[in-house]
Amino acid sequence: MTDSEIRIAVLLPDLLGTYGDRGNAIVLAQRLHWRGHRCMIIDVCADESIPTSCDIYLLGGGEDIAQQEAVRVLDSRRFHRAIDADPVVLAICAGLHVLGNTMIDVDGGCQPGLGLLDLISRPGSRRAIGEVVATADPMIGLADPVLTGFENHRGRTELGPRATPLARVGIGVGNGDHTEGAVSDRVIGTYLHGPVLARNPALADHILALATGIPQPPLELPDQNTLRTTAFRRAGRQRSRWRRLRDHLTPRRWTAPGTTTGQRSPQDLA
Repeated sequence: MTDSEIRIAVLLPDLLGTYGDRGNAIVLAQRLHWRGHRCMIIDVCADESIPTSCDIYLLGGGEDIAQQEAVRVLDSRRFHRAIDADPVVLAICAGLHVLGNTMIDVDGGCQPGLGLLDLISRPGSRRAIGEVVATADPMIGLADPVLTGFENHRGRTELGPRATPLARVGIGVGNGDHTEGAVSDRVIGTYLHGPVLARNPALADHILALATGIPQPPLELPDQNTLRTTAFRRAGRQRSRWRRLRDHLTPRRWTAPGTTTGQRSPQDLA
């Protein structure tokens, strides 16, 4: 925090700007404004130097080639020097992969990440697309621990011992093992778009509290509860549709191939 002004850097919006995650910077700036704080948003493109005096650094989502280039750019621009000042970092989707130890591509090739989060990301068998509802780790201390967002990724993420999940998944895929995202000290990664901070004010205020060192009392916004209720209902309908589709596509009983009608002995599927 410089002269009571919070500086927020949006890193590589030209590479990691596919899903509108720059909106997270706007959310943080507006919530600071409502509380009487001054704020500056700095967009840092791939051909620009990374400022080392920002309080918050944000990374968004992008495609596979873009995230590989992002690692190269951030490493060459010495992003680690900015991290030495102990800022808060929020990374979304591809940004989560970029901050990890290793990224494995569809051909099995490995590329090192920046190593700020102890995790490995690899492609899953199918793309995860849809609403997510998850419950944040109680140790994080969010005023409202229920997180919602939209995921659109093929990545599956395995955390190492130096990272903890951001949340446990109730609806959706997340990391692929019923967890969502990763946290290590002041570095937070998640697959949730939305933008995630617009949909989860408590997470936004948690980031601001870390950055300012000042607890952020909740803001009463007239449409906030309505919007979150709508997100919960949308996620619930998504789960109901998936269950109906699963029940339609998955037979409850089967017969061994090659048997005649009289020989068939139906068995329940496990």
